[in-house]
Amino acid sequence: MKEAEFIITIIGAGGKMGTRILNNMAESGHRMLFCEKSLSGVERIREKGFAVTEMEKAVPKSEFIIMAVPDAALGTISREVVPMMKKGATFILLDPAAAYAGEVTLRDDCTFVVTHPCHPAIFSEQDTPEARADMFGGVAAKQDIVVALLRGEEELFEEAIKICTRMFAPVIKAHRVTVEQMAMLEPAMAEVVGAACVMKLKEALDEAVRRGVPEEAARAFMLGHIQIELAIVFKSSNPFSDAAVRAMKYGNERLFKENWREVFEERSIREVLQKMLHPGKS
Repeated sequence: MKEAEFIITIIGAGGKMGTRILNNMAESGHRMLFCEKSLSGVERIREKGFAVTEMEKAVPKSEFIIMAVPDAALGTISREVVPMMKKGATFILLDPAAAYAGEVTLRDDCTFVVTHPCHPAIFSEQDTPEARADMFGGVAAKQDIVVALLRGEEELFEEAIKICTRMFAPVIKAHRVTVEQMAMLEPAMAEVVGAACVMKLKEALDEAVRRGVPEEAARAFMLGHIQIELAIVFKSSNPFSDAAVRAMKYGNERLFKENWREVFEERSIREVLQKMLHPGKS
């Protein structure tokens, strides 16, 4: 059965994420409208052979509106966009931050969906050199996505999942979660914990180099050990040695606070989201 065709607007279509989505959606079979305010973004859209439509003209006629704008701007832009939406339209956000923080304007007669890419997993099999080089996903590499219904109709949410899958294609699986769960995944798990730990790994490498280890040797040693340590932890590929376990215990005691899991608490998530969405007020 042929999928339904919709009018879909991408707001911020000339930005970094907007361009990725534009590339994937341009040949989707839907009627696409592209909105962009920055001159450089408008030029990028036109260079691809597409026209730019004013938001005031695109939004009222669209069944789906994709918000490819910075997190910090979502609250302001949603106050402008949502009142323009026609009844029964669906508003798609690409990050849970503003939605979880309650900064997105909502309407009872519209549907609101949040999605985010998982990005290609480190141990996933990719089919081509181009896919293996696509670390972010959405170009050639296969990845999963997460999708949440913030408010609205279940039937429209199912259609939104199809669109989200196309936006981040090629997609292996779309995982349904709640907005609250998505906020635990990001920022709490992936950024507050994951990215912070990764930065410490780089700082450790830099410190070894500062203390005299040749940079090429330190980089090779660190990246090789990261891979095998990830394999041991996430793929159960052989155990750590007894000596390594003792070193890890020492590292945990020196590097991490015992109460670090508090970053998953609602209070902590809301605190970090305020810092992300309103950096000038932090």
